[in-house]
Amino acid sequence: MKIIKLATISMTVGVAMLTMNAASAQDTIKVGVIAALTGPFANIGKPFEDGIKTYMQQYGSTVAGKKIEIIYRDDGGSNADLSKRAAQELISRDKVQFLVGFSLTPSALAVAPIATKAKIPMIVMNAVTTGITSKSPYMLRTSMTMHQMTEPFGTWSGQNKVGKVYTLVSDYSTGHDAEAKFVKGFTAAGGKVVGSARSPLANPDYSPFIQRIKDEKPDALFFFAPGSEDGTALLKAFSDKGLDKAGIKFLGVGDMTSDSPTLEALGDRALGAITVLNYSTALDNPANKAFLAAYAAALPNRPPPTFVTVAAYDTMAMIYETARKLKGDVNGDAAVKVMSGMKLDSPRGPISIDPATRDIVQNMYIREVRKVNGKLQNQPIGTLKDVPPQ
Repeated sequence: MKIIKLATISMTVGVAMLTMNAASAQDTIKVGVIAALTGPFANIGKPFEDGIKTYMQQYGSTVAGKKIEIIYRDDGGSNADLSKRAAQELISRDKVQFLVGFSLTPSALAVAPIATKAKIPMIVMNAVTTGITSKSPYMLRTSMTMHQMTEPFGTWSGQNKVGKVYTLVSDYSTGHDAEAKFVKGFTAAGGKVVGSARSPLANPDYSPFIQRIKDEKPDALFFFAPGSEDGTALLKAFSDKGLDKAGIKFLGVGDMTSDSPTLEALGDRALGAITVLNYSTALDNPANKAFLAAYAAALPNRPPPTFVTVAAYDTMAMIYETARKLKGDVNGDAAVKVMSGMKLDSPRGPISIDPATRDIVQNMYIREVRKVNGKLQNQPIGTLKDVPPQ
């Protein structure tokens, strides 16, 4: 009799624990972050954490009656197999409702079929290759596309006293995309490409390319590589070998001169560098001022925020708004439907998700490195408004 009673009690406790676990799961919205948190691309992954922390400190860790739980997985940035494994674990074991992050394009492409099969929304916070949201009906993007940066920048360059250009990009899909889009805009504006070269990923030494560039006597060099480390190496060689003194302008995408610590590392070598990006800490709008104040309060010992930080911050804004609109009852199809067409007032200016492509529409800013009150800064000198993703 005692054995039967004990078994009954054990079963009751077991059922109660299962019920509590189910209730706990129902009270939580889990967000899985796949990012380069270590290795050469950690300067992309770490700002993901910063943006998420800033948003949650500013707006709390609950929305629509649900607790938001963030689960991180490190894929090193360039290891697609690790990205795939992380996604599978986050979905099957951790039961996440959102997958976000994706430092580089190979990571996003590897996870796309997994997200599709599981019907889990995945939000790309950095990978910029044009058109990748077409790889899954559950993929959205809050960063930018290579088209948004480089084709309009090519057009702007051709219209602003750059007649001849030399291109140098990292030898992988996004680098090829950057080159093609810039050249398309530049030549359409009447510019001429006098030479081109491709460098290995994570290349520490650009000196072999510098003399070739100098010999061609272009008006400008257009450069692209992922992350700021390659940009720092290239700009140091560019200045040390006298390309700037030879009258050659530096044109690049914005993370080449990301705000501190990159500008601090470059010092005055960065002066005059012209870049295109969707964000600058110098943007004068209420949302950016509020964001910068929240960031300083949440992370007083971190370097200033970057465009990657803002993409992560805006991703959390999208997730919170989606949870509110769905009254906390989040499922993949409904969430994607809500986020497609969503408009937000971001620190970078107005943004929206194009409902046809689930990709981002936003302003792009032409920035020049200048010294303002003794401090190097990416000063906006032009705005390209509401640039479509492709």
